[in-house]
Amino acid sequence: MKYEQLAKNIIKNVGGKENVNSLTHCVTRLRFKLKDEKKANTEVLKNMDGIVTVVQSGGQYQVVIGNHVADVYEEVMAVGGFGTASESDETGEKKGIFNSLIDTISGIFAPALGVLAATGMIKGFNALFLALGWLALDSGTYQLLNAIGDCFFYFFPIFLGYTAAKKFKLNHFVGMAIGAALVYPALGGLTVGEPLYTLFQGSIIESPVYITFLGIPVILMNYSSSVIPIILATYVASKVEKVFKKIIPDVVKTFLVPFCTLLVVAPLTFIVVGPIATWAGQLLGAGTVALYELSPILTGIVIGGFWQVFVIFGLHWGLIPVAINNLVTLGYDPVLAMSFAASFAQTGVVLAILFKTKNKKLKGLSLSSVISGIFGVTEPAIYGITLPRKKPFVISCIVASIGGAITGWAGSKVYMVGGLGIFGIPSYINGQTGFDKGFYGAIAAIIIAFILGFVAMYLTKLEDEEVVKEKKNANKDETLVKQEVIGSPLKGKIIPLSEVKDQAFSTGVLGKGVGIEPSEGKVVAPADGVLTTLFPTGHAMGITTENGVEILIHVGMNTVQLEGKYFTPKMKQGDRVKKGDVILEFDKKAIEEEGYPVTTPIVITNSDNYLDVIETDEGNINHKEKLLTVVI
Repeated sequence: MKYEQLAKNIIKNVGGKENVNSLTHCVTRLRFKLKDEKKANTEVLKNMDGIVTVVQSGGQYQVVIGNHVADVYEEVMAVGGFGTASESDETGEKKGIFNSLIDTISGIFAPALGVLAATGMIKGFNALFLALGWLALDSGTYQLLNAIGDCFFYFFPIFLGYTAAKKFKLNHFVGMAIGAALVYPALGGLTVGEPLYTLFQGSIIESPVYITFLGIPVILMNYSSSVIPIILATYVASKVEKVFKKIIPDVVKTFLVPFCTLLVVAPLTFIVVGPIATWAGQLLGAGTVALYELSPILTGIVIGGFWQVFVIFGLHWGLIPVAINNLVTLGYDPVLAMSFAASFAQTGVVLAILFKTKNKKLKGLSLSSVISGIFGVTEPAIYGITLPRKKPFVISCIVASIGGAITGWAGSKVYMVGGLGIFGIPSYINGQTGFDKGFYGAIAAIIIAFILGFVAMYLTKLEDEEVVKEKKNANKDETLVKQEVIGSPLKGKIIPLSEVKDQAFSTGVLGKGVGIEPSEGKVVAPADGVLTTLFPTGHAMGITTENGVEILIHVGMNTVQLEGKYFTPKMKQGDRVKKGDVILEFDKKAIEEEGYPVTTPIVITNSDNYLDVIETDEGNINHKEKLLTVVI
């Protein structure tokens, strides 16, 4: 329940749960797919406490939360009641091929990366213990840890079968069954002995055939840890399943649809989809290495320097499957290695800001960002500190490019999918040779990037650093705390809310604010926003500002009993308003003659969301003059 209110505010400002097609999360972000992104209040979300920023990229509406994203995700799912109904992907909006590709990749890989990294860390530390001589290769401890560390990656097609099926709207267990068939152990034993014959003899895709299916040759491949075959097979299965759903009677769909789908797609995968996808993966791996070997240093500069930019726009998802494919086909990957120093460069820069700044709020944010950055999570640092200040972000990118150049020069490679930050270090240990030049190059890269980032930032002026200003008027305090000034909707005399003759207002149950004894019958918008509520009787209205502040204006006491008499609305519910727009006119004299006081409370109904609501110290006020200051 800790993040319940934040979850409610997020759902409200992404356009309501009816505007949400699907929701997933990664290390720091909630990844929404919205029916209409224009309905989301992006600026309100960006300024909301508990949210770092909002990124719209790759066909996704990404709300960056930070390290506690998993907890917020659970709360949003619970509050929104999201489940299978929210997994619809029909937006009716054309996102383009590139955005669709990034969205598909992230949707398939994001749910699995946490466990993949965790098991990779176990395997990495096991390799470290072996290299240090703490464990023997034939020891039971090593073998058991290796099984735990290798299991997820070895059976990766099964897990990707589930996530890909979820993405392509296929029966999840059909996707897993196809993946399980690909890694079925007994098939590996069929490649022993002399083949029946050889296909494509003399070419680069020469393939021995050991078995046939209904007389059709089957090219048996090693699909353990593979990526592309299961994704393509699941996509094909999603199309095949739709056909069977249309033609098979409802009474037997439960078992006949998966029965028919598996009978068609599984053999098709072994005969056609699997071999083609495997060859494509091998070509992709060879192409990546060929590009890398043209100039490892230059490639490292580009990938290292732009990695954080890729992360901002979610484009790094396009490189992750390439890296995993390289691990499968080559046994190593140089792509992720060249991005390794980026998080340490960012962390070094933020550490310098921590030492330089005199602002307590920025110090606290910097400290938490340094801690998370050491463990490879830099989005809080990027969005909360360096990117808004521009120069620190540029410095971190330049330093990261130097780190990338070092790993390129050293020929650093990752040999397993491991953890982030310092937990990624064991991933650079070569299982065959142990500590080699590539490993030491990766260590040198992160140390140099961290130190250079710190020194470069420490010697650079923090251009937007503000000295805390003390002013005589507490209402004009500018201590770097965000504020929203609410103008007066009325002209008249200000009274404390406690003097309003209505217990719901006077006790503050409805929120903090003031009362006004109006001197004339005109209500204007106190801020830019939306007229979210206008009672049919015209006596009360609610306005939500662009920053999410909710204002209630209630003209008179018990005036609802007038049933709209003497009230003339000038706008309608749902209209956007600008500060000073006339919303309502009322006949003050006639209302009073009917026996109703026109005392008007103005309250902030969501006061609990803010640090404070400060009233003006003026006695009389005119339209639009500062009435309340909401400390955000």
